Amino acid sequence: MSDLPHLAVTAGEPAGIGPDLCAMLARHSFPCHLTVLGDAGLIAERAAILGMPFTLHEGETASPQRSGHLHVLHHPVGQAVTPGRLDRANARHVLALIEHAVSGCLSGRFDALVTAPVHKGILNDAGFPFSGHTEFIAGLTGGRPVMMLTTRLPGEKIAQRGAGDRKPQTAPSLRVALATTHLPLRQVPAAITRETLQTTLEILSRDLTARFGISHPRITVLGLNPHAGEGGHLGREEIDTLQPVLAHLRRRGMRLQGPLPADTAFLPEVLSHTDAYLAMYHDQGLPVLKFAGFGKAVNITLGLPVLRTSVDHGTALELAGSGRIDHGSLLEAIRTAIELANHARP
Repeated sequence: MSDLPHLAVTAGEPAGIGPDLCAMLARHSFPCHLTVLGDAGLIAERAAILGMPFTLHEGETASPQRSGHLHVLHHPVGQAVTPGRLDRANARHVLALIEHAVSGCLSGRFDALVTAPVHKGILNDAGFPFSGHTEFIAGLTGGRPVMMLTTRLPGEKIAQRGAGDRKPQTAPSLRVALATTHLPLRQVPAAITRETLQTTLEILSRDLTARFGISHPRITVLGLNPHAGEGGHLGREEIDTLQPVLAHLRRRGMRLQGPLPADTAFLPEVLSHTDAYLAMYHDQGLPVLKFAGFGKAVNITLGLPVLRTSVDHGTALELAGSGRIDHGSLLEAIRTAIELANHARP
């Protein structure tokens, strides 16, 4: 079983549902080695609240994940935790989990990283500038991150017929990547330059091939402005920035359509010819994806030397320790990480 990938799972904000989610992993068996990074006592406390008996092993696992067991690499919290109550004293603990997991991925001890949600506000209040996992991990690895969310579309057969295809194929997922991530809306236009847009599209295309096995990915690019600028009457970013970049990359062989108006880009006739979308900002493309599959969607960070997936939701402080938690997104994040890690292994 030594050829199975080894996943590191960070428990996230201790006052949120991260420890609950990690405890719930003990209900499952996975075709991987799985080590949770968090406070072992806190995870055991949440398991007791949830009425979930299991055997907790401290330290990294050397065996496949099986139901009834959970391996936890213990990182003590800085201050005792009350579910739902944020504490600045635990901010350093939250960041240490990510740093340890990323270090393990870079050294080869872990094959992929799965992150439970953190609370950006309390991290910043504690004096740690933090705009998101994506940017923080990029700072640790030196990579150029591209944030992409994906959700499976079970039961939906979408005919995909591209150039040279002989028959329709099933589209298992809706994928939405972002040209910008966690920025105030007024900063978005200046952040989208020809250089940044080209780099983002190159990373997206490359990783769709390298990590998802899509040989000639078809990418649909959304416009920044309403109606994709309406020929310049509603903004010139499409004319001055987006169209020149897309034309240049098409000449290099990339399969791109757009820039398209965002309000019609997700219609079935467009989706059927799309392997991934590139939205210009966070709240342009993600509402569509989360409407299609909230609680089952997965956040994937592209463009980094480590594989990282995450849940599609926040810390849900009001649900911590309540037992009213859906851990479907974490299960999907783990399954996706296993698939990506297996695809990346020689």
